[in-house]
Amino acid sequence: MKKKVILQFDPRLSSNPEGKHVRDGLSAALCTGNNLWVSCDERTTIERLTRQSDGSYAQHQSFSLEDFIDLPAKGESEIDIEGMGIAGNYLWIMGSHSLKRSKPKRHQSTTKQMERLARVKSDPNRYLLARIPILQDESGNYTLHKEADDPEQPGHTLVAAQLHGDTHSSILTELLAQDEHIAPFMNIPGKDNGFDVEGLAIHGKRIFIGLRGPVLRGWAMVLEVEAEEDEEGKLHLRKLENGKPYKKHFLNLRGKGIRELRFFGEDLYLLAGPTMDLDGVIAIYRWPNAVGEPEQMVHHNELHRLQEVPHGTGKDTSKDKAEGLAVLDEHHVLVVFDSPMDERKQGEDAVWADVLRVAE
Repeated sequence: MKKKVILQFDPRLSSNPEGKHVRDGLSAALCTGNNLWVSCDERTTIERLTRQSDGSYAQHQSFSLEDFIDLPAKGESEIDIEGMGIAGNYLWIMGSHSLKRSKPKRHQSTTKQMERLARVKSDPNRYLLARIPILQDESGNYTLHKEADDPEQPGHTLVAAQLHGDTHSSILTELLAQDEHIAPFMNIPGKDNGFDVEGLAIHGKRIFIGLRGPVLRGWAMVLEVEAEEDEEGKLHLRKLENGKPYKKHFLNLRGKGIRELRFFGEDLYLLAGPTMDLDGVIAIYRWPNAVGEPEQMVHHNELHRLQEVPHGTGKDTSKDKAEGLAVLDEHHVLVVFDSPMDERKQGEDAVWADVLRVAE
């Protein structure tokens, strides 16, 4: 059963004459108490909305990530935020780490259109994996800090930090460039089944990273890593029980890539859909008991398909693509959409999100 809830954005914070309105590029969603956090894939900010008495989300606040961490290109390049997760008193944020290919423009000559299809570039801020202290204030809202006293460990300070990286790579991509499954896809744009992060979920100290691509013979991938802080305040990846700084889990989603991850207890919810611009099914799955295991091959009958998500079809295949998944309670999730269709928009600055039932 599907319901809808309105997300109301502040026009002073969400309109951008040089790019998308926030509501037109929603790429991740996360709930903390009465707050809903969302990101727009063409910005270097994350947005906080607050649940109202009528069930809608409003009271929009925008947080510039430049106030908390060091972006290689500052605000001149999008992060392409595709994952947010929370553990303890830290909010984790991850960029897509992907290359992008230019789109042909129909009004241009054939030669120009072909030239655009050959153009591949990288945004320097995309190689981001960072954590930011997040604490509840006196009003009950969660807010971000560059550093803050840890309420759970007196004398300990929570500090924003990020994984070592630069404008072209990070520790993670340098490792994966040597991986037998992933290396061949590292120089391929994300929307061409190349390497593309589109999901993040945290369980304890473990960070689970969902890949939209590559998908190998129908099998999608989830990476598992753990970050630790060095003396300089930078994050590194520690070696796991397999002797490597990461584990790989393969899931047979029958050709779908992962678009979002979200933990509920020991189970991992997966939002899955096409790796490329295809008119394909988007659905929510549950991976039972996803934590504490060695590298896994999870076959299709070991995944629980919970709900199909509405999406654009026919002439509108590029519209209404489910990108973000937030857990509301044990029965319901909230889904936000990139490039929403006109009927999903409300007025100049609001958009409808879907609330789906995933458990009895």
